[in-house]
Amino acid sequence: MSKKLTRKSMVMLLVLAMAMTLLAACSGNNGGNSNAGGTNGGGGSAGSAAPTESASADYGDTGGLTLPLVDEPTEITWMLVGEYEVNNSLVAQEIEKRTGIKVNFQTVSSSQYLDKLSVTLGSGDLPDIFHGLKIPELNDIGQEGAVVAINDYADMLPNFKKLYLEENPWVVDSYGDQNGKLYSWPIYKMNRDVNHGFMYRADVFEANGIEPWTDTDSFYQALKKLKEIYPSSYPYASKTGVSIFKDWAYGWGVGSTEYPVYYDEADGQWKFASIQAAHKDELDFMKKLYSEGLMDPEFLTSTTDAWTSKMTTDQSFVTWDWIGRLDLFYNQVKDANPEYDLRYANPIGPTGNIRSLPEIDASWGIAVANNKNAEAALKLLDYLTSPSGSELMTIGVEGVNFEWDENGKPVYPELADVETIDITVLNEKYGMWLEGLTFVPTTVPSTITTRKENRKLKI
Repeated sequence: MSKKLTRKSMVMLLVLAMAMTLLAACSGNNGGNSNAGGTNGGGGSAGSAAPTESASADYGDTGGLTLPLVDEPTEITWMLVGEYEVNNSLVAQEIEKRTGIKVNFQTVSSSQYLDKLSVTLGSGDLPDIFHGLKIPELNDIGQEGAVVAINDYADMLPNFKKLYLEENPWVVDSYGDQNGKLYSWPIYKMNRDVNHGFMYRADVFEANGIEPWTDTDSFYQALKKLKEIYPSSYPYASKTGVSIFKDWAYGWGVGSTEYPVYYDEADGQWKFASIQAAHKDELDFMKKLYSEGLMDPEFLTSTTDAWTSKMTTDQSFVTWDWIGRLDLFYNQVKDANPEYDLRYANPIGPTGNIRSLPEIDASWGIAVANNKNAEAALKLLDYLTSPSGSELMTIGVEGVNFEWDENGKPVYPELADVETIDITVLNEKYGMWLEGLTFVPTTVPSTITTRKENRKLKI
């Protein structure tokens, strides 16, 4: 039977709910760790079918887990981002068959997810698994007993224990609270090495005989040349507002996700970027571009629509943004300008540093509610982190929806007529690659365009 939240917890969750709404970005048996290290068991909500496969069925490398994960039919709820109904998908059915756990997926579109999560948190009736809270928020409600400390259950989670406690013990120090409790299940190698960076109109550079820059000075010279050829233009445009200072700071060695605080690897110290000489150099360089008309005077206030207009015409030719913009812009203008070619570029700044993404990332806030289903939910997360589970979530079921070709790549007979088989297609067709449900990729099926591929030459 669920236990109601304490008054303090309710107040805090309501505050969090209000804060999340403004930013537009628990209950249970107080199990804590009393049952940590237990054997197969988990919760036992009625209503789901019994496991249909024997424990001896071969589902590949589970990392040490025994399937099914529970001894009796178990049903859990899982709230996550999704554009499609997936409860009847291949993935949902396969999870139940393999683990004995029926998952009631509560998918919410990405545009509405944070609002829905804030309402759910405010109600105090948490799904068994959910994501979306920032680490400090998650640590707060974890200390109140609303969600479980995952590392308290490490002995029954072999994949979690091996990957995040034995091979990467820094994870708890980085994402856990001051008491060494980790409340967020990390993802591993799900991020691209690089997701953002400088970009330039390769078609315009080539047409005017301008070589792509290789350092800060040649970047400046390229913008000057563009200004000479297109005097009414502002060669560099931005739509990120004050984030431009953070984005550029990497090249001057003072950038980080915690900007303006950053970790100085050479000195082994945390520092404040805004008082460093390197940061002043960065600002002086920006001022130089601004004063000479090389940077859009609206670079701090430009909207996305205005920036898009500038970058898809001959008003601006260089910017800094998400890697997906390379194809998005091309697809927007290809009919009118088939030569349009936005490409990933070299970094600028004396260090040549670029903004990269972590190999292990627990900032998604994937959490398990502290209730009677906590052990079953944790074991399910551990299975999906194993080689067997990760293959299910990122490729599918061999012989059912895919086969390996002679090059060791998965092919999908049912999708033979689909021009591009990417994550979105696999998500809609099979329930694979769901955000907040995929932790370790076995392979990445997304089509890499020439524009995206060229970024590898720049990092």
